[in-house]
Amino acid sequence: MKLRSLFAVAAGMLMSAAAAAETFTFTAIPDADESRLNARFGKVADYLSEQLGVEVKYIPVKSYPAAITAFRNDQVQLAWFGGLSGVQARALVDGSEAIAQGYEDQFFKTYIIAHTSTGIEASDELPEDIKGKTFTFGSKGSTSGRLMPEFFIRDTFNAAPDELFSRVGFSGDHSRTIAQVQSGVYQVGAVNYSVWDTEVEEGKIDTDKVNVVWTTPTYPDYQWTIRGDVDARYGEGFKEKVRDVLLNMKDEDLLASFPRKSFVPASNDDYAPIERTGKAIGLLD
Repeated sequence: MKLRSLFAVAAGMLMSAAAAAETFTFTAIPDADESRLNARFGKVADYLSEQLGVEVKYIPVKSYPAAITAFRNDQVQLAWFGGLSGVQARALVDGSEAIAQGYEDQFFKTYIIAHTSTGIEASDELPEDIKGKTFTFGSKGSTSGRLMPEFFIRDTFNAAPDELFSRVGFSGDHSRTIAQVQSGVYQVGAVNYSVWDTEVEEGKIDTDKVNVVWTTPTYPDYQWTIRGDVDARYGEGFKEKVRDVLLNMKDEDLLASFPRKSFVPASNDDYAPIERTGKAIGLLD
């Protein structure tokens, strides 16, 4: 009996050591250029590793679908998703949960931007003048760069984008949307307000060539989503520890990486409006 107990204790210690040794990985949807993302999330990985007591690694991905696939295939256990990509990922992994969102993500918004040569003026209503123009969304799976602007466009004009615009494109991320409209490749586009505001502050946007012509109503967006099996792999209570570490992130430099003023609690129910909208326009089953 004593020997059996010793074996049991030893086995438990080995399992605990294996859990501690296992790397905890996370990714983020590529909403800006890759070098910016690597700089942003490398610092976050260091912070999480220090706070959680396990090795934490950031894994970059090339697209929104790649982020969802990495989460589904357990290549990552935590992800910084947009509203739509989070809904899609959680539908694929039983028990996965939205655990935190940026303070600003409770009331996110999209800017519709236009090249100044179009003559489209800023308005409180979605301008009629965008009809017939060339238009680019961001990624096909982006909440702020595709899902919600398409919803408001359809709601306003009672027409699908390919019926309304002379040409429709998908830039792949918000920075490229801005660049394509600024250069005149597309006349109008939809962009995450936070990326726009940051790039204006950094002097990367020529507002003599491109400007904001309309701002959508607010909606929920980005969030941290975690797999449901992390407690079994990293120890009881690990999910709540990750949540607490994110909610207690106070370093202004780290928060500026997102950029967010803080993180607040989130749940899957917060994203029900995104799910309903995705189904309404055919982006979700």
